[in-house]
Amino acid sequence: MPPVQPMLAKAAKAIPAGMQYEAKWDGFRAIVFRDGDEIELGSRSTKPLTRYFPEVVEALRTRIPPRCVLDGEIVIARDGRLDFDALLERIHPADSRVRHLAEVTPASFVAFDLLALGDRSLMAEPQRDRRSALTAALREATAPVHIAPATDDVALAADWFNRFEGAGLDGVVAKPPDLGYRPGERVLVKVKHERTADCVVAGLRRHKSGPVVGSLLLGLYDGEGRLQHVGVCASFPMRRRAELMEELAPLRMDSVAGHPWQEWASEEAQAADRLPGGPSRWTGKKDLSWLPLRPERVLEVAYDHMQGDRFRHTAQFRRWRPDREPEQCTYAQLEEPVGYDLADFLSAGQD
Repeated sequence: MPPVQPMLAKAAKAIPAGMQYEAKWDGFRAIVFRDGDEIELGSRSTKPLTRYFPEVVEALRTRIPPRCVLDGEIVIARDGRLDFDALLERIHPADSRVRHLAEVTPASFVAFDLLALGDRSLMAEPQRDRRSALTAALREATAPVHIAPATDDVALAADWFNRFEGAGLDGVVAKPPDLGYRPGERVLVKVKHERTADCVVAGLRRHKSGPVVGSLLLGLYDGEGRLQHVGVCASFPMRRRAELMEELAPLRMDSVAGHPWQEWASEEAQAADRLPGGPSRWTGKKDLSWLPLRPERVLEVAYDHMQGDRFRHTAQFRRWRPDREPEQCTYAQLEEPVGYDLADFLSAGQD
């Protein structure tokens, strides 16, 4: 019975040997509970997702066993690759909007684990046995319900890691074949793509604990010479946060006047450019204020991949680049992965 916390993964630099390997999907983690006509979708935090994806619920009703619990990912694919922005738009308070988007940008469900079937819990069963049970239970499933491709061949997993990033896949997850399902525990291994970029540091936010750096606001220049906000760099030890506040003090501006992002509070400007602090239903009443810095320092950061024109996740500090000029920090430096249609991966073979 819900809720069930999903089993999680810890990061690693390389794909480990001797595991079962799957893609790391860039979507919403979801645990599906079905008992006859009753279907519930639980999020990673166990909050319900059911009302936001009515087309997924209907698809599951005709494509999965009448009593089961599945672990998987809700994804949206457009133009042959995963589209996380379209997925975010689906979490909307208006039912009419949800129904409209269900038709315009329908989602799919990719199953990668089976936790219960009929009256039997499979959570104590080893991963390899749950995988066999999953493929048997969903052998008749058709789109938009899919079984996640999996392999025990580490070389094939490395090929997936390198080849299908262009389809929007986020990396590889390695699962110990003897492991039972352990809700909420980081017992799997994830290996994500990482590359680096030189960015302009154009602002900062204070840490919630006091007058030290919470995050650095990063920018890249577009083809028209406008500085676009592409993300933040935020993971620092507390001592380093204090040092950064002191280091960046000479760049502090008294106000946003004259700053490339001086119109950040304008809805019209937010629609035209990528600026920090844009209000949305995701931020709610969160303090979006930031301190402007003269855009004169360049920072090298590591990132996994882009989501449109911004970093998908928080970037990681690597080093200052005093040998770089801010104007050199453009989108042109970013590596563009070779594009592959997501359907190619879903048909790449299972087991």
